[in-house]
Amino acid sequence: MNVKAVLKTAIGAIALATSLGAHAEWPERPITLVVPWPPGGGVDAAARLAGPMLAKQLGQQVVVVNRPGATGSIGAESVAKADPDGYTLLWSSLTSHAIYASLYERSAPFDLEKSFTPVSVFGSIPFVIVVNPGVKATSVQELVALAKAKPGALTFASSGNGSVQHLAGEMFKRAAGVDLLHVPYKGISPSLLDLVGGQVNMSIESLAATLPHIRNQKLRALAVASPERISLLPNVPTATEAGLKGYDVSAKLFALAPAGTPAPVIEKLDRAFKQVFSDKAVQEPLLAQSIITRYASPAESARLIHDELTTFKTVIREANIRPE
Repeated sequence: MNVKAVLKTAIGAIALATSLGAHAEWPERPITLVVPWPPGGGVDAAARLAGPMLAKQLGQQVVVVNRPGATGSIGAESVAKADPDGYTLLWSSLTSHAIYASLYERSAPFDLEKSFTPVSVFGSIPFVIVVNPGVKATSVQELVALAKAKPGALTFASSGNGSVQHLAGEMFKRAAGVDLLHVPYKGISPSLLDLVGGQVNMSIESLAATLPHIRNQKLRALAVASPERISLLPNVPTATEAGLKGYDVSAKLFALAPAGTPAPVIEKLDRAFKQVFSDKAVQEPLLAQSIITRYASPAESARLIHDELTTFKTVIREANIRPE
């Protein structure tokens, strides 16, 4: 081996050792969780609850920063453009970003798969098929029968055109083979107000939003749109049990790092997330807020992100949904 080759090998070895050493020391300063929504929602609450636990695992302070605006895209774009060093993470709703990326595929300021490195899909807020008590249906089968008897007569509410509730309704129509009339509102609160008041018949809405009304018997829960029954509504069947095979709608929560974040850093984050979201001290208070925790590795999270994007792109295309 000549002198140049020896020097090249030595320099490469030194660079590799330096790189590994730097990653071994990570983190050396506080980590920022960017929540692209205003304070007070479920995503924000999860960040503020889990943040101190993650800080304990990582040995550094974890700071939650809210950067709301443009359906979460402002905060997401800021993380996509951040240094890929593991000190800035996006903490948000996969479902919201997947819908945004699908509706604004050509103009979105980031690519959900290419602009980020997955850390974890760590939880979800299940959705529930609910009807106003005045609707003469106590099961999904009876609701489907009503819809088939009068095509287009039953109405379903959503928080707006292209919202997750809208897409969930379109998915329900296809799974059940029925025709429903979509009634979009400007937000969840007015849609629920009219649903409780009987101005609309049904909705597929989050457990967090509907649970108080279900408990007060102002809404009737027919099924949970999740693979398994949930402890907060133990007597309500899953959509699959109710005859809608594979019908699964939830607001999935995730953490992403900028694309190019070194693998050793992602591995450390992965270990920390696994510890935190396996802890009942995190699981139980999040469940009280209708968030069901789970652990998903970076590889599994990448698959979940891809599947969510594929699902919503298909629904949007088939239902010919256009952004407002």
